[in-house]
Amino acid sequence: MKHIKAECTFSHLPKGNYTVNILHDENNNGKIDKGLILPKEGIGFSNFTSIGLTNRPNFKKASFEFNQNKSIKVKMIYL
Repeated sequence: MKHIKAECTFSHLPKGNYTVNILHDENNNGKIDKGLILPKEGIGFSNFTSIGLTNRPNFKKASFEFNQNKSIKVKMIYL
């Protein structure tokens, strides 16, 4: 399996609670393609290493407090 790394820097963010989410729009159609319920394309959320019907992301679970420079790692999940 090939590992790919991408980085993004946000500057001048005010202190507060944030989440990070990512979509690998594999077919470049600008939307999340879903099977019956779960996405067919890669997705990632801060504080999540897996998702499923019983482990669905929401702001409260995915959020983190930002009050100084910080690095966040987000795992891409392919279902």
